Amino acid sequence: MIVDLRIYTCLPNKVAEFVALYEAEGWPIQLKYLENCVGWYTTVEGALNTVVHMWGYADQGDRERRRAAMAADPAWQAYLKKVGERGLLLKMENRIIRPTPFFEAHRAARAG
Repeated sequence: MIVDLRIYTCLPNKVAEFVALYEAEGWPIQLKYLENCVGWYTTVEGALNTVVHMWGYADQGDRERRRAAMAADPAWQAYLKKVGERGLLLKMENRIIRPTPFFEAHRAARAG
């Protein structure tokens, strides 16, 4: 399993607007294509105006297939256009991370 860790920095006072638009239009589309949301958060301390979300995939090929299918959806393109037109985001980052062996063992032990 790999996780796509996504960190979005909103312009000041735009987090609530970004989250509301995402919840209404982005979230349903991402759930349809990406399926495995590991977490979706906003910061309360530290670097403010930040949204962090994580999506789990079987491997990099799984991630690429799912994200390509989502990118081809006209509804996703319309959502991205709205985000851009409203000027909500300052910066977007993503990192591909994977669990350590000891965490995988811990997770397996808890599941079984």
